[in-house]
Parts: sequence; structure tokens; C-alpha cells
Amino acid sequence: MVCEAKGKVPIIDLSKIEGSGREEWELACKEMRVGLEEFGCFSVVYDKVSLELHNSIFEATKELFHVPIETRLKNTSEKPYHGYFGGFSAIPLYESMGIDNPIQPQPTQSFANLMWPTAENNHFCETVQRFSTLLVKLEKMVTKMVLESYGVSKAVSESNMESTNYLLRFLKYRVPEKDETDVGLHCHTDLTFFSIIHQHLISGLQVLSPDDEWIDIHPSPHCSFMFMAGDALMAWSNERIRSCRHRVIIKGEETRYSIGMFSFKSGTIAVAEEFVDDANPLRYKPFNHYDFLTYDKTRAAHQNISRIKEYCGI
Repeated sequence: MVCEAKGKVPIIDLSKIEGSGREEWELACKEMRVGLEEFGCFSVVYDKVSLELHNSIFEATKELFHVPIETRLKNTSEKPYHGYFGGFSAIPLYESMGIDNPIQPQPTQSFANLMWPTAENNHFCETVQRFSTLLVKLEKMVTKMVLESYGVSKAVSESNMESTNYLLRFLKYRVPEKDETDVGLHCHTDLTFFSIIHQHLISGLQVLSPDDEWIDIHPSPHCSFMFMAGDALMAWSNERIRSCRHRVIIKGEETRYSIGMFSFKSGTIAVAEEFVDDANPLRYKPFNHYDFLTYDKTRAAHQNISRIKEYCGI
């Protein structure tokens, strides 16, 4: 079930975990903890996402980025980092769009109507909802396993999952032009609780190891998903979990596409009591996740990579 190698991000097969025994479940939980504490991430194999659905969601992604830029810019949101992102000189290769709460029909339909106001878009909406529903199911299962592995109470675990909001982002990295940087995204951590990245065909994603070495995360089978801990998860765990430092480097002659499902928490996030003791004093004050996003956006030029510490660290 688990492919493990020293110095490599764990790969955990969850395709049949729901019907397996307790021993397999606990082993997978343990490997998730290893990945989160050493790298801030792990890779999951989940074959409920079929090859047909994988192909359909990426065909929809490519189609989306053929929409005129004037239309793409209409993807706006009151929530920070939830709308269109692109056109920045520091990261000229990167562009993305987002759908807030994609498992619900109305937000997805509204987004599609905005992108294709005069064309039929039912297939796009159906594909997005099928894909998003499976990813949310997977995220909830993984969250349950992670929390259980740390001994977090069932009540806290259920409350944690009930307070989760999701953002689906379509990501594009164009090929660098002559004398242009090959950096798609600079080294950073996400502001999320969990970030799930689903890659297509082109490599580029790299994560930073505990030894400060860059590890390439190559695209693998269609049912492979990269789980990365965000700043909010690191704070909630009182730094037991490492926020994943990662970047994207673009090489070759093909446009790179990927899809991200990002989770955020409504209400107040406070460090779980299971992570605080005499040897591990409280490191973060309670905070509102969306207020943290707003704070970060107003200070977009700051250089402190540990932005959550800057915001609510003790």
C-alpha cells in the first residue's frame, strides 16, 4: 500500500483503504504523519478518479484558458486569492482562475456562464462537479486519518471537517520566452489548511526537503494527488506538522497545466489541545482563516516566509 524510500515524499495508496482492515488504515495514517512532519506533504493514489474524468477535467482546463483575457479577468471574488491571478512581472509564466465552493451547482454554473455567456457549458459544469466531489471526499478522508493519527478527539475532528470551505483553481504555466525566467512560482508556503495538487503531463513541481534539497514531484498516474500542508494546518498543529515549502520550475517546450483544491476553515482556528504540553508550549493565538488571507494580501511584498508566525505567532 505504501511506497517508501529514504529522502523521498511518501506515496500512499488509498484506493481500497475504506474496505481494508485496521492495520492497513493505521499504517497509512502513520505514513501521512511521516510525510507531513518531514516534508509537509505526501502523495496519494486514489483510483476513484477515472482516466476518463482526469482527461475531461484537463480538457476543460485547456479550454478555459483559451477564453479571452478580458473575460478571464472577470473571475473576481471578495475573498482574497479566490479570483483570477496573473499578469505579474515577478511570475510572468503563471496564471490561474478559481471557483469558490465548486461542489455546489450554483457557483460552478455562475463561473461557466461568466466564461461562456453565449455558449453551452453543461459539460464543463458536470465535469467540475464530478471531479470536485471526489476530491472533497478524498480530502475529508485524509483529514480524518491525519487527525486520528494525532489522537485528536472525534468531536474536534468532526467540527474541523464541518467548518471546511473549498476553492478549486485551474493553473497554467506557459513556456518561458527567450531570456525569460523559468520560475513558474517562487519558493513559498500556501495559506491553506490543505492544498491538493493534481498534475497533468509536464513536470515542474518541487518541494523542499528537511535538508534544503529540492525534490522533483513528477506527474504520475491519473489518480495521483499531492497533499501539501498549508500555514493554517501548521499553526493548528502547533508546528507538529511542517508547512510545505514548494516552487514550480518550467522546463521544456509545452504549457504546463495543473489543478488545485484548496481548503480553508470558517470561524476561528485554535491550536488543538492535543498538541500543547510542557515540552510544546502554545505557539499561536486563535485566528480567523479569511482574516489571515486579507492580512497577507495587504502585505504581499513582505519577505517573511513564515507569514502565519508574523500574523498570530506567540
